[in-house]
Amino acid sequence: MGDRIEKQIQIAAPQARVWQALTDYKQFGQWFRVELEGPFVPGERVVGQLTWPGYEHLKMELVVKSIEPESYFAYTWHPNAHDPAVDYSQETPTLVEFRLVPAAEGTSLTVIESGFENIPAARRAEAFPRNDNGWRQQMENIRAYVLKA
Repeated sequence: MGDRIEKQIQIAAPQARVWQALTDYKQFGQWFRVELEGPFVPGERVVGQLTWPGYEHLKMELVVKSIEPESYFAYTWHPNAHDPAVDYSQETPTLVEFRLVPAAEGTSLTVIESGFENIPAARRAEAFPRNDNGWRQQMENIRAYVLKA
């Protein structure tokens, strides 16, 4: 098991369109399946209720780290933080980075989640494979969302 997840896809759409789906909090919520309470603003915390079937009882919380128009979007969060009895705020969050670059057939989108080495070993053993599979699915979700619009 590593300390970093990286997934890359090609989306046959203009970079501006992919960027909009990624950074407009309402559109992000559509493909990520979370109802966020507000927009993405660097340095700000954003919370939301998951709408993914089977996970509707969970909340998502992230802190926006950086927004570089049409090329880079990053936030931190506590992966696999699903036990309401646990205070995850004492853990170092992972960093999620999205990078967009032009590609021959549209846009190349890469997501990187790093920092799993800072999560307690027992949680890391569950969080890493879940997020590895989760990012594979979410990359397909954003592609399908962009292409249907």
